[in-house]
Amino acid sequence: MKVLQNSLTLILFFLAFTSCQSKRPKSGEVSLEPPTEAKALAVLREGLNAPGEDQFWVSIHAAEGLTLAGKGEEVRAFLEPKLATDHDAQHRCGIARELVRAGDRKQVAVLAEVLTSADSYGHVHAAESLYKVHEVGDPEAMRRHFREGDSLKLRLMAAAALARQGDLDAIAYIREVRDGDEADGIQIAAWILGRIGNAEDIEPLRARLSDAPTPLIKAYVEHALAALGDPAGLEALANNLESEDPAIRTYAATFAGDAKAAFVQPTLEKMIESDEHLDARVRAAQTLLQLSR
Repeated sequence: MKVLQNSLTLILFFLAFTSCQSKRPKSGEVSLEPPTEAKALAVLREGLNAPGEDQFWVSIHAAEGLTLAGKGEEVRAFLEPKLATDHDAQHRCGIARELVRAGDRKQVAVLAEVLTSADSYGHVHAAESLYKVHEVGDPEAMRRHFREGDSLKLRLMAAAALARQGDLDAIAYIREVRDGDEADGIQIAAWILGRIGNAEDIEPLRARLSDAPTPLIKAYVEHALAALGDPAGLEALANNLESEDPAIRTYAATFAGDAKAAFVQPTLEKMIESDEHLDARVRAAQTLLQLSR
C-alpha cells in the first residue's frame, strides 16, 4: 500500500510539474498578470482617443497595438467613420492601413488610390503603409516610385514594399542606401532591414554605429541589429528604453516587439505606468500585449 501511495504521489507531482511547464511562456514571449494586461489595454485606448491634431499618429499607433492585441473589431468600429470624413491624404493612409491590418482588406484600394494620385503629398505615406501591410497596391506605380521617386524616402518605402514581394533589385537598393552618406537614408534603411533583412545585414549595420550622424540614427541601427538577433543590439535596445530622448524610448519599445525581447518586460511594464510620453507608453503597451499572445 505504501509503495502504491508513493507511486501515486510521484505521478501527481509529475502531472503538476508538466502542467506548470506547459503554462510557461515560450522564448520570446511574456506572461502578463491580469492587472498589467488591463493597464496595457487602457493605455492603448487612451492613445486611440487622444484628442488634438498633434496626437493623430499616436492614435494610429494605438490602433495598431489594439489590433495586435486581438481587438481588430474595436479598431474597425473606431476608424471606419474617420475614413469617411478625413480628407487629408496622409491621414487617410494611416486610417486605411490600420483598417487593413485589422482585417478590412478592401481598404488597400484607398492606399492604391493615394499611391497613384497626381498629387504627390501622400505618396510616401501610401508606399510606407502598403509596405507595412505586405501589399503593393498598384505594382506599376510602386515600381515607378522606386525607380523615379522624387525623394529618397519615397524610393526607399517603395523599395521596401517591393522587397517584401521578393524584388531583388529593391533589396539591393535598400542595402546600397544603408551603406551610403545620406543620414535619413541610413535611418530608414536600418528600420526596413531590421524587419525584412537577414543575418547578412548584421555586420554592415554594425559598421554604421561608429559614424551614425545622430544618437537617434544610432538607435535605429541598434534596434535593427536587435531585431536581427544580435546580442549587442539587444543590450543597446534595453538601454535605449531608458533614454532621456522620448523618441529613442518610443522606437526602442516598438522594436522590442520585433526583436521578441521578452527580457525587457519589467522595463516595459514600468513605462506603461509612468513614462511621460504618450507614444512611448502606447508602444510599450503594444509590445507587452504582442509578446503575450
